[in-house]
Amino acid sequence: MQDFDLIDSIIAGNQKDFERLITKYQPNVFRVSIGLLHNKEDAEEVTQDVFLKLYYSLRGFNKRSSFSTWLYRLTVNTTLNFLRRKKRRRSWTRLSGIFQLSTTDSSPESRMVTHSDSELIRQAIDSLPEKQRLAFVLTKYEELSQKEVAPIMNISEGAVEQLVLRAKNNLRKKLARAIGLSSVPVSKGRITSA
Repeated sequence: MQDFDLIDSIIAGNQKDFERLITKYQPNVFRVSIGLLHNKEDAEEVTQDVFLKLYYSLRGFNKRSSFSTWLYRLTVNTTLNFLRRKKRRRSWTRLSGIFQLSTTDSSPESRMVTHSDSELIRQAIDSLPEKQRLAFVLTKYEELSQKEVAPIMNISEGAVEQLVLRAKNNLRKKLARAIGLSSVPVSKGRITSA
């Protein structure tokens, strides 16, 4: 069943099709949220909020864009609003563990290095300007194309490309400074060892 058919069925009162829609899109919504929030519990809360908002706003979906674009936009807006509210209530608690680097060595020293690396990466991503961070998360974590990200962010494909490039450059600089390198050699968009 296609998304538009599911939506029509849900509007007609079929709860089972809403469950199908949730099953289909919940992982995507969660990945976007966690990519911006870096906290599993917060991302789960936002995911629930997104589907609650979705349920009550489906009648307003005009089918001019794809359903997934509309859902991503709803997810991004809900996540960013959650983040703003959380920052107003208290300063954001820094939690680690989202960017776990795989390792076969489980020694305390290895876990400390892994924790330190993942925290460093998370902080670098968090420090990006909001639009760069959003473009980076959608293209890298959600693996959306620039063409798919453009309507979600309501900007051109070229603007998405520029935001992703700036985000990568900023991340390289921030990570290089954090690990004490004066310059970072770059090869095909990746940090390489000197």
